[in-house]
Amino acid sequence: MDALKGFHQNVLIPKAKKLLIIITHCGIYEYLRMPFGIKNAPSHYQRMINTIFPTELSEGWLIIYIDDIIICSDSCSLHHERLSRVLDKATGVNMHISLKKCNFGFEELKALGHIVSGLSLGIDKNEVTAVLLKPIPQNKKDMMSSLGFAS
Repeated sequence: MDALKGFHQNVLIPKAKKLLIIITHCGIYEYLRMPFGIKNAPSHYQRMINTIFPTELSEGWLIIYIDDIIICSDSCSLHHERLSRVLDKATGVNMHISLKKCNFGFEELKALGHIVSGLSLGIDKNEVTAVLLKPIPQNKKDMMSSLGFAS
């Protein structure tokens, strides 16, 4: 699932609104909700999400990274139960979900450079091709180049 306009679901406190002012030729504007591009926006949003779903995250069947939500289940009935539980909590805090970006009931899916399935969590080979094709360093110069590539 995908949270609709992730950061924009965070309402700003009055003090933060005063710090996030933009000036244009049309006037001065204050953000009412967390905009994209603010340094602490991702960590603030992730912390908010983690406080909404603490039990589900600790049970290990819910994976959330910023606005991407993955529900893992062994059976269709269990998946429906967990999906209902997550959606109930999301609607309880007025969180909106983008139905266009949602995928339901897959046995395996690619997300965030990983392949998530009922059996395992693996790395998508397409995401690490450049690293796999990099030759093993044979001397100091090659090693320095490889370290630069990795950092």
